[in-house]
Amino acid sequence: MKKTLLFSNLLFVLLFNHLYSQNPTWVAIPSGTTNDLYSVYFPNVNTGYTVGENGLIRKTTNGGTNWSAQTSGTNNDLFEVFFFDELTGFTSGSSGTVRKTTNGGTNWTGQTTGTNNTLYEIFFIDFSTGYVAGSNGTLRKTTNGGTTWTAQNPGTNNDLYEVHFSSTGIGYSVGSSGTIRRNTNGGSNWTSQTSGTNNSLLDVRFSNITLENTLFAIGNSGMILRTTNAGVNWYQMPSGTTNDLYETHFTMPTVGYAVGENGTIIYTTNGGNNWVQLVSNTNNTLRSVFFPVSNTGYAVGLNGTIRKTTTGFVVGIEPVNSLVPDKFSLHQNYPNPFNPVTKIGFDIPLWANVRLSIFDVSGKEVASLLNQYIQPGSYEIGWDGSNYASGIYYYKVITESFTETKKMILVK
Repeated sequence: MKKTLLFSNLLFVLLFNHLYSQNPTWVAIPSGTTNDLYSVYFPNVNTGYTVGENGLIRKTTNGGTNWSAQTSGTNNDLFEVFFFDELTGFTSGSSGTVRKTTNGGTNWTGQTTGTNNTLYEIFFIDFSTGYVAGSNGTLRKTTNGGTTWTAQNPGTNNDLYEVHFSSTGIGYSVGSSGTIRRNTNGGSNWTSQTSGTNNSLLDVRFSNITLENTLFAIGNSGMILRTTNAGVNWYQMPSGTTNDLYETHFTMPTVGYAVGENGTIIYTTNGGNNWVQLVSNTNNTLRSVFFPVSNTGYAVGLNGTIRKTTTGFVVGIEPVNSLVPDKFSLHQNYPNPFNPVTKIGFDIPLWANVRLSIFDVSGKEVASLLNQYIQPGSYEIGWDGSNYASGIYYYKVITESFTETKKMILVK
């Protein structure tokens, strides 16, 4: 029995190392344009949008295999694109440009922002509430889906390149000369934070939008800053590059990617302690990176460059079928009672950050099975209770708009 167990453990280690010690590989896919691309966003695994210079907007419905041109209605450069779902999205750019679509890009209509400053970033918390950030300290907010925008006072005239909010409305904006601003009341008041650098910071992201203390800010000369206490202290992390870094994206709290000049792609699997350089096979600057699911990501950049990976770091969660459920639900585990392995199923009807945890009868969290963004679908995930005592346990799923708990029994 001991020999069998030893062999099984060794086999698991070998398989794990084979699956996860290989760095993600990135391949070129044709964009159909030589214009510079500044941003990419995928509302689901097949449908994506990229925007760029001279009002360029291109769309794919087959995971990047083909891209078709859309009519944006502007010749201004477009620096950011953001979508709620495959139909409703926004893009922002030079001369105060914000444009909106509600039909998957068939038509784009201009929004009145009240500024001519360049808007480098657009971000929405929900369908109604969104923010834009731009040159000369521009910060503006909408509470009606982009119909009207009101000015915010960030307390700086420095260019602001990014604005990002958590699921509960904690926001950060970063910009030139190491600028970091924080907000906790919907944008009414922004307070300064000490970054410890004069380098321009080009992006700021939560590693998990439901855990508001840990963020990363990236920028010029390979700068990566991390805070684990909501910005009270920011610490420089070794990036392994001196190239400018333009955008970062986290697929899990510990797994993130960043892209930048000269084709730079780096990633971390340990929460930013170390970053590994990946091979992009391009010297073109990459301006944006996005992962619709943990293993599939896209990077876009200058001269129409698009790179794709399908070998990103993945978590052990299995889709049950290809159908999209119409509501959130948490299923009863099976088998139940169980010894020692059980499976837990759940449904999510829209993109969500899903947390699934196990608790004992005292309410103490004993295991975290899942904590990441996943696309709509029905899923199963396993839990092995080999190292836990017999008894009653509770499993709980938490998203931004849904929470449910169920009981299960471990019998040995």
